[in-house]
Amino acid sequence: MQEDAIEPLAEEPQIKRIDNGVYLLTASTVVRSPIEATFAFFADAQNLNAITPPWLDFRILTPPPVTVGEGALIDYTLRLHRFPVKWRSRIEDWSPNQNFTDVQVRGPYRYWRHEHLFADAGGGATAVTDRVTYRVPGGVLVHRLFVRRDLLRIFAFRQHQISRLLN
Repeated sequence: MQEDAIEPLAEEPQIKRIDNGVYLLTASTVVRSPIEATFAFFADAQNLNAITPPWLDFRILTPPPVTVGEGALIDYTLRLHRFPVKWRSRIEDWSPNQNFTDVQVRGPYRYWRHEHLFADAGGGATAVTDRVTYRVPGGVLVHRLFVRRDLLRIFAFRQHQISRLLN
């Protein structure tokens, strides 16, 4: 395959139940951007706005500049079904150009662990994978009625934006 023949590739986000009340969301896309530049994009907290759907009214509360790295705390607010939600994330497992993880410290989920994985896809392209393990208050019913649909929609938007901005 020639370098210029690399096509962006995105798989539809998927959610599966992995345990009693614990779910796993996965979403992957390949972008025509070197791994260093792709990771740098994600390491800049200000880019979160660009990949978050506007209907969530996402706002970072942590004063800039936000230095993203292991142990960093990031506060933000968003709206879920018109209700304001404050969220605090802590960055864990920071490995530049490979992966990092943010974990909800405070927010709407009982548990939220979001792994961001980056892999060289060859020819100057990067595979970007989101892997989110989460548990919702209200269990299966709340997940089925609200959370599943919302997360699939949010991560489909995110993949579209990642592809648009990094290709």
